[in-house]
Amino acid sequence: MPDDSAWYLYLLECTGDSIYTGITTDVARRFAEHVSGKGAKYTRSRKPLRIMAQLRFETKSEALKAEIKIKRMSSAQKRAFCAQLVAAAAGP
Repeated sequence: MPDDSAWYLYLLECTGDSIYTGITTDVARRFAEHVSGKGAKYTRSRKPLRIMAQLRFETKSEALKAEIKIKRMSSAQKRAFCAQLVAAAAGP
């Protein structure tokens, strides 16, 4: 359970080499819902394999704006975006 009221943008790698993008206040809970078939319609037919990335936002509005931008990206752009996040988190 998150210890604050932040919102998170998350990207899931799904079967068929597809990527699902969403927002939530609790990424672990939402991932579990997707895996169990109680998430979005998209992930019912394309089972989630892993969480590729997540970003924290202070407000739902900020998270929604980011989600819209990410959803406009191609799959290759989303993968490159996630790779940049992972590299940035790893540090120099």
